[in-house]
Amino acid sequence: MTKEADERYMRRCFQLAANGLGMVAPNPLVGAVIVHNDRIIGEGYHRKYGEAHAEVNAVNSVADKSLLPDATIYVSLEPCAHFGKTPPCADLLVKHRFKRVVIANRDPFDAVDGKGIERLIANGIDVEVGVLEQEGRELNRRFFTFHEKKRPYIILKWAQSKDGFMGRENESVWITAPETRKLVHLWRSQEMGILVGRQTVRVDDPELTVRDVAGNQPTRIIIDRDLQLPSTSRVFNAAAPFLVLNEVDASDIRVKIDFGNFFPEVMSALHQRNIASVIVEGGADTLQRFLDAGLFDELRVLTGNVYLKTGIAAPAVRGEHQSCTTFGADLIDIYRP
Repeated sequence: MTKEADERYMRRCFQLAANGLGMVAPNPLVGAVIVHNDRIIGEGYHRKYGEAHAEVNAVNSVADKSLLPDATIYVSLEPCAHFGKTPPCADLLVKHRFKRVVIANRDPFDAVDGKGIERLIANGIDVEVGVLEQEGRELNRRFFTFHEKKRPYIILKWAQSKDGFMGRENESVWITAPETRKLVHLWRSQEMGILVGRQTVRVDDPELTVRDVAGNQPTRIIIDRDLQLPSTSRVFNAAAPFLVLNEVDASDIRVKIDFGNFFPEVMSALHQRNIASVIVEGGADTLQRFLDAGLFDELRVLTGNVYLKTGIAAPAVRGEHQSCTTFGADLIDIYRP
């Protein structure tokens, strides 16, 4: 198989894998494509956490399994080699005696991390690793951050007016258009956690749930140092799970931390709870603390088609500009550190 063909089929793996965004975390996004005589005979992706992996779905989709010993399977991430929610995918590929396995990325998870590759090679399968490796890391940037940095992937997101204000003191103000708010709900459904400070809850009384699109509900993470927020706040309803970061009490829903060592303790607590990604939605002080600490992997800045003239100034943007998209009447700018 040529390099161009390998890359073409791997890109198809990435397309398939992306369909699992918001459904498989904290597991990675994985797609698999089975090719025989330069023709795709099977495809699959990891659809939902706890369910069959991409390799299983791809193999199951092949009508004539007698072709598999002479086929190549492309996988966006190293096949697992351990018993978790499902049996090891490396064993499945050995069972069907695949001729060749092409992998974009080695799995950084300790229970895998090369063991799947070793098992395939030990059973006489030709294995190639590193095809479109950087694109594979980008696809699974949440997963790699979680395992390599031992913390969630952090997205900072805010909306601002054309003149640079996030809102007004003690007043709830809508800045973006309704279609953009629907997009924000989609973003929420793609992450495992959503974090805000106490002032945002006090002023806006948000629910912080996914309502305008179908999708998973992220865990709502609220910073409330002295546990001052009333239990009637909508963020504490039963629509989605929540955690309260505080320095007073510890329980199933309260995470007691040392605010003098805030970020290391928060990141450790979320990592221990398998929260692999968090979108930070405010307020201004909370966002600024993350920016000042340099603790973010992505900025998403939404600029609405309004002028406020006065109010709470939006944080100064940091990082390298990646893209600018017009979304209805609003602009969406993406930055990376």
